[in-house]
Amino acid sequence: MNTNWRRRATGLLMLAVAAVQAAEWRSWGGDPGGAKYSPLRQIDKSNVARLRPAWEFDTKEWSDGSVYPSRSAFEATPLVIDNVLYVTSPFSHLFALDAETGRLLWDFDPKIDRTMRVNLFVNRGVAYWSDGRRKRILLGDLEGRLFSLDALTGKPDASFGEGGVLDLAAEMIEGFERGYYRLTSPVAVCGDVIVAGGLVPDGEPQGPSGDVRAFDVRTGRPLWRFHVVPRPGEFGYETWEPGSTERRGGANAWSVMSVDERRRMVFLPLTSPAYDFYGGDRKGANLFGNSVVALDCRTGRRIWHFQIIHHDLWDWDLPAQPALVTVRRRGRDVPAVAQVTKQGFLFLLDRLTGKPLFEVEERPVPPSTLEGEQAWPTQPFPLKPPPFARQAMREDELTDVTPESRAECLEMSRGALFGDSLFRPWTEQPMVLFPGLNGGANWGGVAFDPATRTLFINSMDVGGLFRMVRRPEGSTLPYRLRAVKHEFFWDSNRYPCQKPPWGTLTAIDLDSGEFRWRVTLGEFDELTARGIPKTGAPNLGGPIVTAGGLVFIGATNDRKFRAFDKDTGEELWVTRLPASAMATPVTYLGKRTGKQFVVVAAGGGNKYDSIFTGKLIAFSLP
Repeated sequence: MNTNWRRRATGLLMLAVAAVQAAEWRSWGGDPGGAKYSPLRQIDKSNVARLRPAWEFDTKEWSDGSVYPSRSAFEATPLVIDNVLYVTSPFSHLFALDAETGRLLWDFDPKIDRTMRVNLFVNRGVAYWSDGRRKRILLGDLEGRLFSLDALTGKPDASFGEGGVLDLAAEMIEGFERGYYRLTSPVAVCGDVIVAGGLVPDGEPQGPSGDVRAFDVRTGRPLWRFHVVPRPGEFGYETWEPGSTERRGGANAWSVMSVDERRRMVFLPLTSPAYDFYGGDRKGANLFGNSVVALDCRTGRRIWHFQIIHHDLWDWDLPAQPALVTVRRRGRDVPAVAQVTKQGFLFLLDRLTGKPLFEVEERPVPPSTLEGEQAWPTQPFPLKPPPFARQAMREDELTDVTPESRAECLEMSRGALFGDSLFRPWTEQPMVLFPGLNGGANWGGVAFDPATRTLFINSMDVGGLFRMVRRPEGSTLPYRLRAVKHEFFWDSNRYPCQKPPWGTLTAIDLDSGEFRWRVTLGEFDELTARGIPKTGAPNLGGPIVTAGGLVFIGATNDRKFRAFDKDTGEELWVTRLPASAMATPVTYLGKRTGKQFVVVAAGGGNKYDSIFTGKLIAFSLP
């Protein structure tokens, strides 16, 4: 009887813990596997139109390039634990807020060098660990440091590293005068193991290593290191031209990793080998570049890998967290990994083996005409689902939204190569690239509804216009990539140079591999006011989905935050923000009020918007 009572008590305790966690947002992706799903249903299709601002918190931290040399991007996704919301500014400054009022409880500023020149000041958030007694927030910063902070006070944990901090950069940048190693995305936590990737340079072939490393969460003690560019004698070394792996940069995991806690597996979205636009000095398929890699969290042992691009020449790195999902195959549940790409593909892989769950075909692609380059002769194309983003552009598809835009884009692209080949290698002639360097999909990734096994993905259709130019005599490589005018193929108003849509939100049935629905995402108000049908807009940041039947998403550069019906794609609610929300929202239940909140970072800026703020906005029902 005692045994039965204990079992019942244990079961009730587990249910209570699960209920508490379901009301929170404890991981960057909602859960360690990145589903971005919430079981909350207080806000639903019937009442979402009544959402109102509940509170606002201003970090007051942003950069438009006028004071500091680089611009900022407020791309943070908060965590919500024990009624405390944790959010980071673009300067890696951590704020702990009361989750129901936005009142500041404490803050921790790592005091990065704000005069450094970076692509963008950015920090996408923090990670959380607890053993039931100790509670820690793990904060990475742009100087490559990892802090372990007490979740209640913000004070560094003296037992971790050197006084609460690990310098992850030192080992990686040693010997590289102009090298850097930065943490822009949260680390992964797998049991008592921290798994850390990092951002490294990719503009030169040799540079700081992108290896993925593991550390003890209590002490910071190093545990293992996975070589993303294999060493001699290791698996995958034969996929590189002999000698070309030495001090090779890139192939790193700058984005968010996923964890299967029960199986103790961590999934890495790896990026392009350096240099990322010319590979004449790294002939071969180049494992583990552009691969999803599954590792044993405890040992770093490779379990499987799947390479999504062989010998990448387009910087189409894997930008998004691999989403851990469950699908139905022949009447049974199959654990899977859903990996979206900048090219607009979705690869659905068996989580235990890495084998595709929909057929993937190796198709011939064009050879390179550049001196010394050897493009890989085939590339993988998933037969299902269909591409969720535009993958090519013809000259007759140039924009016609306004005569002025068409004239500007026509002049810009005069003499450029257009066509229908996704993997056309670069030439010295200008070439239109679709999707552009930012996708397609990007770091915002996907949301997954387990009830209908539907995946939601936002994508942008913004191309690039580039050509290869010869480097000076004596350079390390013979070529470098140069934009014809802008990094993006758009006009001076940021209107993309092809006919709309310029942004979409797509729902994909993962059982069948078919689209459930697809809608245009975003607009330019001045074009809408002229009677032009909704065009869609460039977008960064991702969606979340709730049991209330809603998909919430900001992302677009039109300063709007939206909720869609998850079953039909109908837009049910839209509100205007102080700046564009190029971040992924969160939702949670307040402990005191019992209210469901939806919160998003509205920072604008980046490369898509001229309005900059550091504001976090919360919404709830009145």
